[in-house]
Amino acid sequence: MERETQEEVPAGARKADARPRWRRVAGRTVTVAAFLFVLAALVAPAEFARLTPGAFVRIPVEGVLGVALILVVPARARRYVALTAGAVLGLLFVLKVMDIGFDAVLVRPFDLVLDWPMLAPGVEFVKESAGSAGAIGAVVGAAVLTVGVIVLMALSTLRLSRVVVRHDRPAAWGAGVLGAIWVLCAALGAQFVHGVPVASRSAAVLAYDHARQVRTSLNDKKEFAKAAAVDKFRNTPDDKLLTGLRGKDVTLAFVESYGRSAVESPEYAGQVDAVLDQGSRQLRESGFAARSGWLTSSTAGGGSWLAHATLLSGLWINNQQRYRTLVHSDRLTLNGAFHRADARTVALMPAITRAWPEASFYGYDKVYDDRTLGYRGPRFSFATMPDQYTLSTLQRTELDKKDRAPVMAETALVSSHAPWASIPSLVPWNQVGDGSVFNGMGKGYNAPWPGPGQIRTEYRKSIEYTLNTLVSYMRTYGDDDSVLIFLGDHQPAPLITGPGASRDVPITIVAKDKAVLDRISGWGWQDGLRPGKNTPVWPMSAFRDRFLTAFGG
Repeated sequence: MERETQEEVPAGARKADARPRWRRVAGRTVTVAAFLFVLAALVAPAEFARLTPGAFVRIPVEGVLGVALILVVPARARRYVALTAGAVLGLLFVLKVMDIGFDAVLVRPFDLVLDWPMLAPGVEFVKESAGSAGAIGAVVGAAVLTVGVIVLMALSTLRLSRVVVRHDRPAAWGAGVLGAIWVLCAALGAQFVHGVPVASRSAAVLAYDHARQVRTSLNDKKEFAKAAAVDKFRNTPDDKLLTGLRGKDVTLAFVESYGRSAVESPEYAGQVDAVLDQGSRQLRESGFAARSGWLTSSTAGGGSWLAHATLLSGLWINNQQRYRTLVHSDRLTLNGAFHRADARTVALMPAITRAWPEASFYGYDKVYDDRTLGYRGPRFSFATMPDQYTLSTLQRTELDKKDRAPVMAETALVSSHAPWASIPSLVPWNQVGDGSVFNGMGKGYNAPWPGPGQIRTEYRKSIEYTLNTLVSYMRTYGDDDSVLIFLGDHQPAPLITGPGASRDVPITIVAKDKAVLDRISGWGWQDGLRPGKNTPVWPMSAFRDRFLTAFGG
C-alpha cells in the first residue's frame, strides 16, 4: 500500500529518481511499449485491406477519455479501473484480430453468436495444409496469445495510469489538447488513409457493432424459420418435376473459388477468358451449346458447404446455424427433386474425409468420398485428388453402366482450393485409371504456400486447369443426353481478388440437346462459357426455384 501511494504522488513532490541509468532506460522502454500496445488496440482498423502504417496515425477518443477517467477517480479505485479497462480493451483487441482474420479470409467480421462452429473447419484446413502438428500448434498458439494479450493489455493500462498520475498536469493538458484536435478532425472528416478517419473511435464502434450483431444473430433462427416455411415446390407431384430433363444425365459441378474476379479482373481475365472462349469453340465443334450467367454466393473466401446448401435448397444459407437447421429439415433440394423424378442421385465429394451425416438430408442414393473414390495417386496439397480423377470416377462407376436409370451427380471440384500449392496436369482420359498416373505431379500433403508474388498466378492456373478439365470431359464423354451445370461456389479471399470484390460467381449450363437450352432462353444468359459483364445477376438462393420452374411440367 505504501509503494502504491508513493507511485501516485505528483511528480513535483517526489525526489529525483535514484535508480541506475539502465533501469531508468529499461523502465521508459517498457512504458513506451505499453503505450504503443494500447494505441494499436485502440486505433487498428478491423478490415484487413486498411491495415497500413498510415492507419495507425490517429487520435483515439477512448484514450483521451481514459486519461480523464484516471485523473478523476479516487486513488484507491485507480488500480482496479485501469486493470478492468485494460482487460476489456484486451478482449476487444482479440475480437478485432478475429475480425481482421475473418475479413481476410471470409470477407466479413466475426460473428460472436454464429461463427464459433466455423473455427473447426479452420483448424481442419490448417491440418490439411500443414499436418496435425501444425494444427495443434496453431490451436495452442492461439489460446496462449489470447490469454497473453488480455493480461499484457491489463498490465499496460495499469502502467500507463501510474504515469498519468505521476505527471497529472501535463497529462490533463495533453488530454485537453488532443480532445480538441479530435473534435476538429471529426468535424472536418480528416483522413490520412482513405476510409480511416484521424478522429478514431474504433474500439467503441467495434463494441457497438458487435453488440448490435449479437442481437441480430440471436433473432436469425426465427427469421430463417419464416423463410424456410415457404416452399412452392414441396407439394408438386413427382410426375410434374423436371419433366424437361427426363432421361438426361445431369452433372452439377461446384468449382472451388471460381468467382467473378477470375473472369473480369485484369490480373486473370486475359488467360482465364481465353480458356473459356476456346472451350466454347471446342464444345461447339463437338455439337454442344452453352449459356452462362451470374449468381451471388452466400459466402466468400471459404465455407463452400454454405454455398452448396444455398443453391440446392433455395434458401439463403450464410451461417452454420442456418446450415444445421436446414439439414435437419425436410426441405426439397434439387437432388431430392431429381430423386423424385426417378433419377439416381449420387455425390462425389473428394474433400470429405470422414463420416458425413448431412448426406442423408440431400437424399443421395450413393456418396463417393475420399475413402471410397479409390484414388491411389499423390495428394495435391489440400486437394485429395485431381478433378480429372473425380470426373473419371463418375464416368467409370456410374455413367458407363448399361441398363441404368438417368443419373443426377453432384460433385465438388477442389483442385482450385487454397493454398494453390500444387496443381495437376491433364492426362489422356483412358490413362487415368486409379490415379497412379499422377505420381510425380503432386508436391505432397504439406506442400508450402506459394510466395506472395506467385500465389495469384497459381490461383489462375488452378482455375484454368479445372475449366480445361470440364471441357475435355464433355468432349470425351458427353452425348445427346448429357447436361453439365458448373459454377463457382464462392469468390476466393481478398488476397486473390483484392479489396471490394463482389460475391458473384459464374454459372454455366452445357448441353447438346437444343431443347434443354431453349428452356432457359428467357433467362437472359450469355451464349458460351463466359457470362457477359451485364448478364443478369441472381442470388444463389433463387436458382432452385428458377431451375425447377424452367424444367418443370
